[in-house]
Amino acid sequence: MTAHARTLCFLLLSFAGCTAAVDPVEPTQPPSPVPLSAAVPVTPMTPVALHPKLEASFSQWEGLGPTGDPTHREKLQKLAETVRTQLSAAGSADLLFVCTHNSRRSHISQILALAAAKRVGLSTIQTFSGGTEATAFNPRAIAALQRVGVEIAPAEGKNPIYPVSISPGLKPTNAFSKKMDDSSNPSKGFVAVMTCSQADASCPYVPGAAARVAVPYEDPKVADNTPEETARYDERVAQIGRDMAWVFAQVAKR
Repeated sequence: MTAHARTLCFLLLSFAGCTAAVDPVEPTQPPSPVPLSAAVPVTPMTPVALHPKLEASFSQWEGLGPTGDPTHREKLQKLAETVRTQLSAAGSADLLFVCTHNSRRSHISQILALAAAKRVGLSTIQTFSGGTEATAFNPRAIAALQRVGVEIAPAEGKNPIYPVSISPGLKPTNAFSKKMDDSSNPSKGFVAVMTCSQADASCPYVPGAAARVAVPYEDPKVADNTPEETARYDERVAQIGRDMAWVFAQVAKR
C-alpha cells in the first residue's frame, strides 16, 4: 500500500464516528467451540493472580459467558481463533485495539483483554490501543474500570499518562490516548481489533497488521452527562469483560 493510500485510509477513519454497535443481548445457547489451529499447541504458563476485586469480577463474567447475538459471538470466535493461530505460529501475539479517538472502548478492551489473558496463563500476549487522533483516556471509562478492580493511579495533564495495574505481580502499564502508529504500539505483525463499527467500515486496512478482526461495541459516550451515565459505562465494561474472559479461555484450551 502506498503512503498516499495509507494517509487516505487514516483520514477516512478519523472522519468516522464511533457510534452504534452491539447491545449486550444474552446468548440463547452456548457458543460453538472455536476451531483450533493444528500448527503448534498453545501451552499456557502459570496464571497470574489479578487484584482480588478484579479477579472476583472476572470470575463472575466467566460464569455468565460471552454477550451478544449470534453475529457478535461469531466475531468473538474469530478473534479467539486469530489469536490462537498467531500464538501457534509465532509463540506470541500483540493485539492492537482500535477506535477513532482512543478514549473509551479501545482502552477498556486493551486493559481487560490483558487481564483475561494473564489470568489464564497466556504470558506472551500483549495488548495495546490506538486511534487516528490523540484525545485523552476518558475519566468516566477510568472510573468504570476502577469499580471492577483495575487499579489506575491519578495523573495530570491534557493527555495524562495513567499507570494501570491489573495484578500485584505485574508492573503497571501506561495508558494514554495515542494514534495507531505511536512508537509505543507495535508496527507490524500485530492483530488489529476494531472496537468501533464506523471506523471498521471506513478503513478495511490497518498498516502493519498481520490480521484484522472487528468486534464493535456501542459507545458509552452516548450517556455522558445523563442519569444513565454510570450504568452505561458499567454495562460496557461488564460486556467487554465477559467477552474477553471467554475469548482468552478459548485460546488457552489445549
